[in-house]
Amino acid sequence: MRVFVTGGSGWIGSAVVADLVGAGHQVVGLARSDASADALTAAGAEVTPGSLDDLGALRAASAAADGVIHLAFNHELAFEGGDFKGAADADRRAVEAMGEALSGSGKPFVIASGTPVVPGRTATERDGHDIPAGTAGDPAVAGPATRMATAEWTLSLASRGVRAAVVRLPRTNHGEGDKGFVATLVQLARDKGAAGHYGDGSNRWPAVHRLDSAHLFRVALEDAPAGTTLHAVADEGVRLREIAEVIGRHLRVPVVSVRPEDAGGHFGWLARVLSTDQPASSALTRELTGWRPTRPGLVADLDEGHYFRAPSA
Repeated sequence: MRVFVTGGSGWIGSAVVADLVGAGHQVVGLARSDASADALTAAGAEVTPGSLDDLGALRAASAAADGVIHLAFNHELAFEGGDFKGAADADRRAVEAMGEALSGSGKPFVIASGTPVVPGRTATERDGHDIPAGTAGDPAVAGPATRMATAEWTLSLASRGVRAAVVRLPRTNHGEGDKGFVATLVQLARDKGAAGHYGDGSNRWPAVHRLDSAHLFRVALEDAPAGTTLHAVADEGVRLREIAEVIGRHLRVPVVSVRPEDAGGHFGWLARVLSTDQPASSALTRELTGWRPTRPGLVADLDEGHYFRAPSA
């Protein structure tokens, strides 16, 4: 297949491109910079210059492809710029442009989303399809709600002749080279001389190795039925205390509990993510698709040591 991929030079996207190319697919990647274009070319992909704001380019590339995988998101605007809602709105416009270009074609359209939080139990693929109401006044809630609504809109394309699927990613897609949540916790432990966990450390994070999640995107592209929600989850829930203990052991620093009222000062923006128990299952995904994670789990991956290598000068 000729597959148009957004975010193909990113942390997960680069693994998706490699998986697709390795399986014999022809990849066309969206690149907003020379560095992204060079990375895509080196991976064996063609390049379409542009960004998520170039709606015309997104429509044209989608219409010319046999399938689309959408992974790009403006993380700089969302996290560094503090405008998650603005980034989510731009993402919605991009998804609508690509989805409308595929309407009536029967082609696959796979987008990334996140596993939901279900208080008191483990989230499944059947959860998280009801969009919270009354979120407009709270930007911290409105942005994630917009992303949820975008995922639901994508699934609705099944009624318009698109083989649409949503792959939900857990809080960490770990592996060598990771610069996400786990790498942030490691750096915080270095900076503060202690490996902290939120409260009693009982809150859980679902996790998956990036190569396993990348493979699920290809599985979804090739075989997922229209309107399918999939979970790229290997570890259903790793306790924050266990993560802190591995970090403390490798860095030889004490493991400490951080009181909820002190979490903002200790963890910064990450405190909000750490404050909820959010296990998630992929049992339905495995049953439907046959996908099985084969790479190390989060704790085993941490114990391999690459998260703790000192940065080069």
